[in-house]
Amino acid sequence: MGERFQTVAAMACMKSLLMIFNLAFWASGLAILCAGIWMQVELHRYLELSADFSNAAPYVLVGTGALILFIGTMACCCTVKGQSALLYMYGGFLTVVLILELAIAASIYAYKDRLADGFDRGLNQSLHNYGPNSVIKSADFDIMQSRLQCCGNHGYKDWNTLVPPRPIPRSCCRKPHCDTQDEAQIFNQGCYTKVVDFLSSNFTVIASASLGVALFPLIGALLSCCLASNINKAKYEQMA
Repeated sequence: MGERFQTVAAMACMKSLLMIFNLAFWASGLAILCAGIWMQVELHRYLELSADFSNAAPYVLVGTGALILFIGTMACCCTVKGQSALLYMYGGFLTVVLILELAIAASIYAYKDRLADGFDRGLNQSLHNYGPNSVIKSADFDIMQSRLQCCGNHGYKDWNTLVPPRPIPRSCCRKPHCDTQDEAQIFNQGCYTKVVDFLSSNFTVIASASLGVALFPLIGALLSCCLASNINKAKYEQMA
């Protein structure tokens, strides 16, 4: 009788812990989903200026976040019903999610290391292609210069060294209207350093968050498997 009571008490404790985990896991999925959407909406215009631009990362984050939200919701039902087979399946899924999140974090770190070279080449290409024939890239370049308060790739003089030389865009102005020939009225610093620093800091936050969130599946897998084991043990004791 004492052992059965201990088993029931342990099951109740693990169910409570697993429900708390499920809620935290669901919240982590929402955070990953929001990070993917933000990366696609906010960082996209900067990323596509890189020669090594890849649009896959935001969609991977969005897909992973949406999947975690769905499974987290289903996991709450599995925990309440206390079906050992479903809990083992849940534990297996969490193991897969753990591997996936570690791979995402590693790929983001690897992509971050290629940012510098890719942006140097990409910004030079954008400078040469800037104009009415490249409306989207030109608009992104103007947004970048205006928001990051920079001009050209390594400096505003890059516009003058093009073949043929190009006039300095209005997006380099410190104020809405300025004389772009007056150095005091335009941004002097190049965009290369600023955009790489801006993206590197954001990629570091995203990669670190992905790595931190990866601990959740490990804890959940252990809890779900332990709960399933205790449920099977309780059934065995009832039969005995």
